[in-house]
Amino acid sequence: MLALLKREPAAPRVKAAIDAGTALASWINLGEVYYQEVRRVGETRAASAIELLRRSLRTELADPDMVIAAARVKAGGGISYADCFAVATAQRHGAPILTGDPEIVALQGEIEVVDLRCG
Repeated sequence: MLALLKREPAAPRVKAAIDAGTALASWINLGEVYYQEVRRVGETRAASAIELLRRSLRTELADPDMVIAAARVKAGGGISYADCFAVATAQRHGAPILTGDPEIVALQGEIEVVDLRCG
């Protein structure tokens, strides 16, 4: 989502997933996007970006099972707790995770990872 908002090279791939209706995100991750966008572009623009994302993708609240699943990922070490929610959300839905984060890319095999750092 940040690649899209920052217009990074991976933005078209993220937009394609959103446009295809296959993108989903945990509200924990949307919160992470929000605070990073507040720092980058201010609260008004960040709120607009989150609202657009909220309407464009499936979102999921962190229920108790999701919290435990994310904590299990975190127990393995090396990944931020917020990123663990992205991993747990992908696992719950049997969905690939689109990321450029090397710690998540290293989980390839445990989950399906689309490495946004590659072409």
